[in-house]
Amino acid sequence: MAEGIKDKVAIIGMGCTKFGERWDMGSEDLIVDAFKECIEDAGIDRKEIQAAWYGSCFDEVNVGKAATPLSIALKLPFLPVTRVENFCATGSEALRGAAYAVASGAYDICLALGCEKLKDTGYGGLPEMANLMGTKNRLIMPGMTAPGGFAMMATRYFAKYGIDPDEGKKIMARVSQKSHANGVKNPKAHLRAEVTEEQILKAPMIAWPLGLFDCCGVSDGAAAAIVCRADMAKNFRPDPVRIKALQIAISSGEEMMYTKWDGSYVETGTRCGARAYEEAGIKNPREEISLMEVHDCFSITELVTYEDLQISPRGKAGDDVRDGFFDLDGKIPCQPDGGLKCFGHPIGASGLRMMYEVYKQIQGKAGDRQIKDPKVGLTHNMGGFPAMNLISVCIAGL
Repeated sequence: MAEGIKDKVAIIGMGCTKFGERWDMGSEDLIVDAFKECIEDAGIDRKEIQAAWYGSCFDEVNVGKAATPLSIALKLPFLPVTRVENFCATGSEALRGAAYAVASGAYDICLALGCEKLKDTGYGGLPEMANLMGTKNRLIMPGMTAPGGFAMMATRYFAKYGIDPDEGKKIMARVSQKSHANGVKNPKAHLRAEVTEEQILKAPMIAWPLGLFDCCGVSDGAAAAIVCRADMAKNFRPDPVRIKALQIAISSGEEMMYTKWDGSYVETGTRCGARAYEEAGIKNPREEISLMEVHDCFSITELVTYEDLQISPRGKAGDDVRDGFFDLDGKIPCQPDGGLKCFGHPIGASGLRMMYEVYKQIQGKAGDRQIKDPKVGLTHNMGGFPAMNLISVCIAGL
């Protein structure tokens, strides 16, 4: 019977570049920057790495779909390197590949690295879904954009739970305001300015009810992790972080074809979270999770994810937001590093960036944004749209 990878794999080193408009660096520079911090943190020689997984989503900064940018930039000759791509969960997919390889016994030490140089591609936040998916089939949600898709989820959520739209917008503003406050404390974050609720509510509208500050930006950046067998982790450092669960779930698209899904939540997230809790042995996530990094591509996505992950009751996440439950000094801080909203979103790196924050927090090395005595952290990484998507949930701790 399958038993998962709980406590079979440990993270012994991580690195992350500063995210932002990195005109000063190419993708190879970002790869090297993240790797350098990662391998120095692990305290190992690069010759000890036995295999690597490289996550990148867009071809424009790669040679076709090859893994060679990683091996060439890092001078890792003749090692098996696998390039992976899975929408916005590409970084999490790279970590999954490395962790599963170690858990299987095939290797002792592996590297996972994700990088994206979106600013060089001219990538913006409003491509049509057909373009994003690389398909010319305009029958698949024709003209749909990411802000449009998630705006529809927001309006459905408000309607389902009887939330006045003006109040709903204030709740979402509070979500974004929290992330901006945290981003100020993070020297690697793309956006480092506090904003007021009034500024958020008066910002230009992107897709009603989502305004400018309800949407994450587009960034350049890279992040990396070195994983090894858990039973050898303390040979490298006294405070390794063990992976408790790593689950990925992908929608078949059936949500947009049938009426049993009402559009107010993400079915894939609900199922992936439940499987991750089962693998990690977590019975009451609201009491057992210490911090979260979730996929806040839009403020409504973060709000709904609180409920999909069984932290807040359905329809009640707004109460927790108003009460400060997810603030840096709250019961379960969410986005202590600023999240996608402020740290940034270089697509291939985001999943690993989330784990970088969990790793640093659990080790007590998060600086001004350090939370009190965290034991278990969760990352939630999403790609796609509410009706057709993929979700990664990773749980890690001591």
